[in-house]
Formats: sequence, structure tokens, C-alpha cells
Amino acid sequence: MTFSGYWADDYVKKKKEVHDAIQMIKSGQRVFIGSYCGEPQHLVKGFAEGSGRLSDIEIIRLMSTETTSLTMIANKTRDQRLTIRSIYLGSAKSEILAKNMRFYTPMNLSEVPRLFKKRLIPINVALIQVRPPDDFGWMSLGVSVDVTMAAAQSADIVIAQVNSRMPMVLGQSFIHVNDVDAIVEYDEDLLTISSVPIPQRADMIGKHIARLIEDGSTLQIGLDTASQATSLALSEKNDLGIHSQFLTVDMMRLYSMGVINNKMKGFNNGKMVAGCAVGTKNLYEFLDLNPAVDFYPFDYINDIDIISRHNKMVSMNVAQYIDLAGQVSCDALEYNLYAGVSGIPDFVRGSNRSKHGKSIIMINATAKDNTESRIVPMLNNTIVTIPREDIRWVVTEFGVANLYGKSIQQRALAIISIAHPDFREKLLFEAKNLGMVGSERTLGESVRGVYPVRFEETIKIAGKKILFRPAKTVDERRIQEHFYQLEKVDVISRFFHEKSRFVRQEVQGMFQVDYIHNMTIIALVGESGFEKVVGVGSYYFESADNMAEIAFSVSKEYQGKGFGKILIRKLAEAARENGILGLFAVTVPGNKNMIRLFRKLPFKIRSVLGDDLMLSCRFDEPV
Repeated sequence: MTFSGYWADDYVKKKKEVHDAIQMIKSGQRVFIGSYCGEPQHLVKGFAEGSGRLSDIEIIRLMSTETTSLTMIANKTRDQRLTIRSIYLGSAKSEILAKNMRFYTPMNLSEVPRLFKKRLIPINVALIQVRPPDDFGWMSLGVSVDVTMAAAQSADIVIAQVNSRMPMVLGQSFIHVNDVDAIVEYDEDLLTISSVPIPQRADMIGKHIARLIEDGSTLQIGLDTASQATSLALSEKNDLGIHSQFLTVDMMRLYSMGVINNKMKGFNNGKMVAGCAVGTKNLYEFLDLNPAVDFYPFDYINDIDIISRHNKMVSMNVAQYIDLAGQVSCDALEYNLYAGVSGIPDFVRGSNRSKHGKSIIMINATAKDNTESRIVPMLNNTIVTIPREDIRWVVTEFGVANLYGKSIQQRALAIISIAHPDFREKLLFEAKNLGMVGSERTLGESVRGVYPVRFEETIKIAGKKILFRPAKTVDERRIQEHFYQLEKVDVISRFFHEKSRFVRQEVQGMFQVDYIHNMTIIALVGESGFEKVVGVGSYYFESADNMAEIAFSVSKEYQGKGFGKILIRKLAEAARENGILGLFAVTVPGNKNMIRLFRKLPFKIRSVLGDDLMLSCRFDEPV
């Protein structure tokens, strides 16, 4: 249908009631329905009511909350009246959607617009929702540009629901009155999705991730509760930017706080860039004519080259399962709020290419009330969404693992260390059977350890950022390397005799810890994930008197810079919090450094001189 002349006259000629507009759809056609919270509810309801005269209609859509259940119609008519192709499963909280996986088409969302534009999947009719036209006849797709723009540009017939409650969102979000065939004016509230309560495990994951995100990072954040928790944990960050599929209430909140200002993105500076918005009425009001926000189609948002241009690009995505080699499955589980392949592979690869970028996979360690591990030996009978070579950071509520550049054995041990403690022994057993881990390997006391992220601290010393944190099982090699590089005098001071070999069996008590009775704090320098250990402080619990023995070593080039003072302070904090009565050290009488360290503690110091010197303090005896 074409019109000529002034666009406003054409607008009037194209106006129809919903029943008449839906009559334009014929049997055997493929119909696209606008996505996410931009779904044209009035048009969908009219289509459902008038679908009795139709047969063999194929519905193409991304996410739908099924306010009008087309799935039910498909099931009742055994797909003869209509069938559904859901390119993104979206909200599976609907029982109807969760039980109809046959409708799901797994694809990277960056590829969907091409399918429409090249007419590899021809769209006969597009049902979209827009803002009323501006003075020049342009109508904004508002909260849903995503793949809706490509569908509208490619469809034979475009039926637009004009809704004055749709915000006008800037960017590539506009379609002209001349390019639609029917207009149905109908105002209604847009679909909204409120934040859900954050489970404790999601809160822990969020706090772990927040420590990985540097000031000046550009973020892609999902819609799940772990992403929501991460957003809440970012309130102390600075100069963050957004390049993401979704714009959410949490991003709006961080923008209003000044945490997000988009100044340091390195690409599209000053703009929050997304493909759609999912949230509340307040979010949609925030988007209206906001010059700080641009929406683009998903073939731009999810383009790996575009993603990689951003400074410190960080992608955060939820997985359902991960195996010990690092393979990840992201397909939706029944009743998971948001899941599916979506754009995860695009953002993982784009972030990996970004300068100082990070791709982060978030996963709950368990499912079904802690009776099932989400970390499995091997992904069997499950789709692999992201291959092992693309995986970098993995975060569970039990900690963080960096798999980049790691061997299969290192990967397996790292992933086991962030599994639920109840499943670690079994996972290690299976890893040995699969030949992924040496048969001599054990977990020691770390089998029950829960990594205490609260003891992590980054301190600037002599112009360098030094990370002080509890040791992990995966620190084995770097701790060994630290001891091999010590001066002979420092080795004797630490071990009381000359020593040239530091085999795993002799030092594993420093990295196989439970973080309660035994604790090691290490000082790290270098690129995240590839740091070098330059200081080690440990305490070892003695149950007889409820005291803990401590020992230290610091690399020569970092001695005299206050490392020992920081290490003993952190060990004292941890021991005291864990109910230990105090600390002691056995050293040579001339070890002035150890004496000086003890004297810096805010407790009464005792010293007993014999063949060796014993220093001790009790936490209930402050100076």
C-alpha cells in the first residue's frame, strides 16, 4: 500500500481500527511481533481474536511475556492455525513458554537482522509499536529497537500501533509514516518488569564481580538477579559506561548517581548505547528525549568489532552449566527469569578483544536446593553455548576463577575451587577419571573452604598497585615461584634452614587452606589473572592453646616497603574474626624484622628467648 503527498495526510488515510488492520494478514504468512516491553499488546490481542480465520501463520518474535497467549492457540490447534519461532526464549517464568521448547530458535542476536534484511527469513507482516510522529513524520520505536527495526524495514506490510505513552528514544530508532502501511492509534501502558528480590547467592556473585570492574570500564549487563546485584555493588565506581543489549532500572540509578557518565568509553563517548529497555515506567520516562541515550539495532549493538572498540569492555552473562574444561551452556532452564543464547557469544568475544576488557560468566554453584551442582565434569546432552577457549573469568557465590591461558588441569582445579563444597571431592574424583587432573592431586583443607572476599585489598605502594588477598588453590605455581626466587638468607629466615626445592607436597599447606584454621595472604603485582606473588604471610592453627603460628616472606625488591606490616595486620584481622585467641612466631633471636612487625600490632607482646625466640600476642590484651 503506497500513498503520496504530505505525510500528515497519508497518516490520516492509513488510520484503521485494529480489526481492519489485522484483516491485512493472510493465511500462510510470516508475522513478526515487536519485542520485549515494546510488544504492541493491542495489536497482538486483536490478532489473537481474529486468528480463527487464519491457518499456517508463523509468528517470529524475541521475548514475550505472553500477556496474550499465542502459545496456547498454537497448542490447541496443534500448530495448524499458527506456529511460533522464538529466536530468544526470554522470560521463561511462564510455564507455557518453558514447556514449549520446540518453538525456540537458538541464534546469536547479531545475526537476526541479516536474516530479515536478506529475506532469508522473509517477513510478510510486522506488528510494531511506535511513538506518535514528530513534526517531520518520524516515529520512534522507543523501548524496542533490537531486531524490530530490521523487521519493519524488511516487511511487506507494516502495521504500527501508535501509543503516546511510548518514549521517544534517540539514535537509530525512527521509522517514517511513509514506511508503514496501517496505523492503529491506541494508548496503553507499556509492559513493565520490576526488579525481583536478590537472593543471597546472587548478592555474593555481585560483590565478587564488582571487585573485578575497574573505574572507566564499559559494561554489558544482563537482566538476571546476579546482574542486578552487581549493579547495586558498583555504587563506589567512577566513570563507567554502557554498551549493552538492555537498558535497565539499575543502569538508570547508576547514571543518576554519577557512577555512569560514559566519558571513558573510547567509542560513542557520552552515550549509553543499547538495543532496548526492560524495566519500569520511571525508566521509560527517563529515556524520553534523553540526549545521553542512543538505541541501535542488535546488528550494531552485538557486532563484535563494535563491542571491542570500547575501553575496558566488561561483559557479564549468566550460564546454566559449566564443565571442568570451561565449556559453558547458557540455554534457559524452566522458570529462570531470563536466559537463552541471545548475544552472549558476541559480547564474550568482543570483550575479550577489547583493550583491558573482561568477559565474565556468572553461575550459581548449585540448583534444586543445593542438591545438584551446576558445575559438572563434562557437558553431556547439553548444548555448548560458549567453547572453552573463549572463557576467561568465571564467578560463583564461592569465588572467582580466571581460566585464561590455563592448562586443563589448572582449569579443572580452579573451577572446582569455586564449586559448592559439598561437590568438590566428587568433581575432583571425576576429573581424575577423565584424565583432567593428576591422580596424586588432593584438595586438602580447601575442600570445605569458602573464599573470604572481604579480606581482599588493593594498596598503592611506591607507585604500584599491590593486591593483597587470601591464597587460592590455583596459586600453587606462583607461590612456588616466589620461594624459588627468594634470596638464600630469606629462605633460611622463613624455613630455618637452607632449601633449594619447594615441591607441592611441602608448600601445599599455604594454598590448600580452609580460611579459618589456616590462612595465607599473598601480595600480587601484575596483570589480573597473571600476577606475580611478591609476598606471602600464613597462619597455622594450634588447637592446644587456640593460637596460630605465623610466618612471612617478601621478595627482595619489595622488602622495606611495609609489606610485612600489611600481611601481619590482615592475618591478625582474619584470625581474630575466626575466633583464634592470638598469634605467635618462632624465629631466630636476631630476626629484627619479625620483632618489629609484632611490635606494630596493637596488642601486648610477649617474648621468650631460648635456642629460638618466641614472640606472641593475645587479641584480648590490647596495648
